[in-house]
Amino acid sequence: MTDRLRILLDTNVLIPLQDSFVVLEDNLKNLIRLASAGGHQLVYHPASIVDINRDNNEARRKRTLARLPQYAVLEHVSSSPLNTSLTSPNDACDNDILHALKCDAAHVLVSEDKKLHVAAKLLGLADRTYTIQMAEHWLRRLVEPTEVRIPNVDDVPMHSLTQELDRDFFNSLREGYPGFDDWFRLKARTGRKAWVTRGADGYSEAICVYAVQESEPINDAKDVLHGKALKLCTFKVGERVRGRKIGELFLKAAFRYATENYCEHVFLTTSHEQTYLQLLLEDFGFEERGTYGGDQVFVKRHPIEAPALELPPLDFVRKLFPHYRHDASVQKFIVPIQPRYHKTLFPELEPQSQLFGTGATPGNAIKQAYICKSNTKKPKVGDVVLFYRTDDEKAITSIGVIERFESHDDPNTIMRIVSRRTVYSQTEIVEMTQEPMKVMLFRLIGHFDHPVTFTALREMKIVNGTIQSITHIADAAFSKLIERSRR
Repeated sequence: MTDRLRILLDTNVLIPLQDSFVVLEDNLKNLIRLASAGGHQLVYHPASIVDINRDNNEARRKRTLARLPQYAVLEHVSSSPLNTSLTSPNDACDNDILHALKCDAAHVLVSEDKKLHVAAKLLGLADRTYTIQMAEHWLRRLVEPTEVRIPNVDDVPMHSLTQELDRDFFNSLREGYPGFDDWFRLKARTGRKAWVTRGADGYSEAICVYAVQESEPINDAKDVLHGKALKLCTFKVGERVRGRKIGELFLKAAFRYATENYCEHVFLTTSHEQTYLQLLLEDFGFEERGTYGGDQVFVKRHPIEAPALELPPLDFVRKLFPHYRHDASVQKFIVPIQPRYHKTLFPELEPQSQLFGTGATPGNAIKQAYICKSNTKKPKVGDVVLFYRTDDEKAITSIGVIERFESHDDPNTIMRIVSRRTVYSQTEIVEMTQEPMKVMLFRLIGHFDHPVTFTALREMKIVNGTIQSITHIADAAFSKLIERSRR
């Protein structure tokens, strides 16, 4: 039986502070429900009591203190060594909470404070610091894996959506952008298109409007992205499908479109309230480039040819995806995957499945996790992995870059590591960790147009016998394999 996870709640999750991001109440309620269903513990830091007592709203302060007993308080915690007599009370509280996380008083921290997320990143704790939405997503996949389905993604003309404009789904866009309906209808007349996901009722639940621009100003400073650039004009994921990798799936669509249409940049604007989207963009190599009408502009380089940049392999793929380093300093491995797990990781490769189009089964996200039995310790961050589907197809289908590769036998540790990208349920992880398992986090680069069969691998003398475990291959073998996949 697995021990329960401990989830540390920041003060602004317990009480929405004026300088924090707006707490999504429905997501928070669901987070509490899922934690209870999975047998996990929600805790708070004693520093939060001090923080709450500084709230000038007496009624709210009393309500918050009254409901604190429903959570457990961390005991015997030490103060952060970063605190001095010059540290402000708010910063001291944040420092103490992060220090507790660093000391492993809890598995993860949940906070809506962007400043705290930045501090967590500087302390190497970014992968253990979640927003409410991220935490809810993680727990839902652990506790209710059968309920997590990514809906269909369609590439449609905007005019096919104008009859939906009066629906609640578009209200937040309408509130944030005066004249939104007129803008939408105007662009619809030009034939502009959008990627959308639809619910069971047939109506849109997420939308990403896109357009190609060339050498046009992108911000108030009139900065210009020279050449073709893909602009994501409207990017919204509805409440009902948040936490299902739709935002990442839209980015995957954008990167693919930019590649096929020779766009050298991808950019969009976000409002200050879109915290989750901004964190997602930064994780995929977008950088801030000023403001446009009060909104922040994020730009990602998307060069047609891979530039000769001296970057570590993982930083290279993060900034320049879908380009990746595969020079001699980067190791290459064949990773065998049983068909049932291959179907889960790469659903778009299944028969009658595609990423876009009417009735399409959406493809997987870019960031993935895989758990397997293996004795090897050779793979490291930035290495290239080639996924080999065993048993039925017996072919290498896909390629990725390793973000993390570790051995663990504690299910709680594995659940935390794979939290933001797991395809495994809590029960599956517990069953698998009866012995040490290798945990691999990777970024999917793509799939081969022509999978390389086991027969071909034997003919090219890349392998001699059956592929039953993670197998290292030489650079020359990798080059031959890539060449064969293009035939």
